[in-house]
Amino acid sequence: MMKQPSQLEFGSIVGERYRIVRTLGSGGMSRVFMAEDLKLPGKQWAVKESVAGPQVMKLVRTEAEMLISLSHPRLPRIVDFFEHPRSGAVYLVMDYIEGITLEAYMKGYQGYIPQEQIVPFALQVLDVLDYLHTRQPPVIYRDLKPTNIMLTPEMEFILIDFGIARSYKAELDQDTVKLGTVGFAAPEQYGAGQTDARSDLYSLGALLLYLCTGGKYSEWTAGVEGYIRGELPRQLIPVIRKLLRQHPEERFQSAGEVIGELRHSADFQPVQQGISVNDASMDYAGTRVVAVLGVSAGSGATHTAIAVSHYLARRTRSVALVELHSTAKAFARLQEVVEGTSVGQSSSSRRFEVDGVHYWRQTSRADVISLLGGSYRFIVLDLGSGQDNERLEEFLRADYPLVVGSGAEWRVQDIAGLARSLQRHPQHKWNYCLPLATSEAVRRLRKELDHDKVFALPFHSDPFERDDEVDQVLDELFRGVIPDTRKKRFGFLKRQR
Repeated sequence: MMKQPSQLEFGSIVGERYRIVRTLGSGGMSRVFMAEDLKLPGKQWAVKESVAGPQVMKLVRTEAEMLISLSHPRLPRIVDFFEHPRSGAVYLVMDYIEGITLEAYMKGYQGYIPQEQIVPFALQVLDVLDYLHTRQPPVIYRDLKPTNIMLTPEMEFILIDFGIARSYKAELDQDTVKLGTVGFAAPEQYGAGQTDARSDLYSLGALLLYLCTGGKYSEWTAGVEGYIRGELPRQLIPVIRKLLRQHPEERFQSAGEVIGELRHSADFQPVQQGISVNDASMDYAGTRVVAVLGVSAGSGATHTAIAVSHYLARRTRSVALVELHSTAKAFARLQEVVEGTSVGQSSSSRRFEVDGVHYWRQTSRADVISLLGGSYRFIVLDLGSGQDNERLEEFLRADYPLVVGSGAEWRVQDIAGLARSLQRHPQHKWNYCLPLATSEAVRRLRKELDHDKVFALPFHSDPFERDDEVDQVLDELFRGVIPDTRKKRFGFLKRQR
């Protein structure tokens, strides 16, 4: 908690413009608030309140001016700065970043982060460090750690909390103020010298070691190699070891040098096993999200989501099917069948696997953010028939929104009604599936919606099994997105009988 009482509370106005809404977090010397912009309705900012004594007020003012001059997509914009001399409080106004910290993200994985994510993550951090270190004068971040890295819903990493960042001053032998987080800060931050770019690189090494040991270690000690996860590329160990050298001159000397080292080894290239790099349709472009929304209860959203997931798994592998509803029961019942447990005995793990598809039951939006950072080629969201704000937002932001409605003649208009109710939202990338619909019903709906992505789904009793007629429809639905390959049949239900 912040040791000094805050000058702000709900409704307080900073700089005659920013009204405090709520507290986002606090530390030993600062507190961060969400604020609404009185001049730009709907715009939200983060306001950081810090306590600075008179002796360092000038330094804080200089550093604030430096931070305002920065511009990089992995940094929050610092847009304003205010002082309150009587209380010693200073205020930085910056972008409000929606998402979760890397620390919270790690907890979601119980300390385990997919191996495919670690090096791309390091390259993102190095990108912003290279930007900071090549400013004139160089900017040293000085507090790189999991709680100071924000992960956005789009899986972008943003460095936050510039409370102790500073410009490098060549004429100084050491820093005026010793700051940093124990376990992640370089030795020179404890009084051994002035921090420079190599100090941030040490912190990066500590962060990578922390990720590679499941959160157990951030300092290089005897025997630590034995705690580094075995599936990680062995070439990563000497990189981390060099980053963590005690003496700055023994480390990598620049972020660019580390980037070159990581990209030098083919083992670090983000190409998934079994996928040809020559296949243009399969070039890695991040995880793609298919969101399946039922028009009404019983329309077949879950059945369709399962069929789509196993279709994609037969084509591309690496597919997750997510039940985005904390009280849904369908996946729990399926997990009981898969794992052979008694009815009502829920497993402690919310993930289980069926024929290569990873099922995630009763999942929250925060979990979805975590999954987006994994190695999945596709994530299929089973949204059920609920249209609450959270699920509707996930549907609208998906790469492939898929509406499922009844194919019965008297129910086909339900889809048109849904489209009209959401007409304020762009619908050009929506797809519509009508189980058991006639060709005439599809034709009429295409005409009414002025949309050609309307499909009838034939009878399909077992969504886990391949069905040629269903595959033909899905081939059309995902045309140009995945290669046209055929794999062996899956017999999940037969094996369970």
